[in-house]
Amino acid sequence: MTLVHALTAMMVILAPLRIKAGGQALAAPDTVAVRSGSHTLRGLVWKPEGSGQFPAVLYNHGSGPQSDLTRPAKLGPVFARHGYVILYLFRRGAGLSANQGIDSETLMNRAHSDSGQAGRNEVQLQLLDAELTDVVAGLTFLRARPDVDTARIAAVGYSFGGQLTLLLTERHIIKAAAVFGAASGSWNGSRKLRDRLLVAVRRTTAPIFFIYAANDYSIAPGKALGAEMARAGSLHRLKIYPAVGSTPREGHDFIHQRVSLWEGDVFAFLDQRIRR
Repeated sequence: MTLVHALTAMMVILAPLRIKAGGQALAAPDTVAVRSGSHTLRGLVWKPEGSGQFPAVLYNHGSGPQSDLTRPAKLGPVFARHGYVILYLFRRGAGLSANQGIDSETLMNRAHSDSGQAGRNEVQLQLLDAELTDVVAGLTFLRARPDVDTARIAAVGYSFGGQLTLLLTERHIIKAAAVFGAASGSWNGSRKLRDRLLVAVRRTTAPIFFIYAANDYSIAPGKALGAEMARAGSLHRLKIYPAVGSTPREGHDFIHQRVSLWEGDVFAFLDQRIRR
């Protein structure tokens, strides 16, 4: 199925759908444009029913083409029913922004084929710099929305998007962050990446919730990053959930596979820091 066909299918499904949650009807998402340098990115925005200003979440997806649009369709309504505006931003080359460059996974795989693990590691660091620009553009977009309380914005990231979320917290003020499987597949193979993320969490002022399934590729980054925040006296939480599925790939996909398992913990963490 092409991306256009997938998007059409998703919108056909979502357009008439209004999900009931706790007596609240949730509308289908809006498709929005976000300018990031020379790129015009697309994103999906879900919001709670009603008027006024809401807390908001910037969601940072993983690497890869992001052609499976059931993933945002699964996550977006969860945040909206908990009272958050959520921007699921497709970064350059991914998902609805597929015509805005080449996705990060493809570029890292090319580098690995050409120059081995060392080449991949260098390209990964370059992509973190480049795509952090997209993430900041998404944050700017949320702050400009009249339905968002700019003093109550958090970020949630998965995998490569979790790394970007950590870098965002280092440089920009947000209220809290939750990261799923951040750097689990890259931590052991890249000293420079480890050093960079450790510096980021040492400097952050945002409380961070590190989340991993026990059978993710590695839980070492969560332990190391949490310990670094503990040494800095910074608020954080680390939780290793039971194994999901039978492979590291399935464990890494925990955020999409077992929403009910993490939902209560994540929103308790966010609500405590954003709604008080």
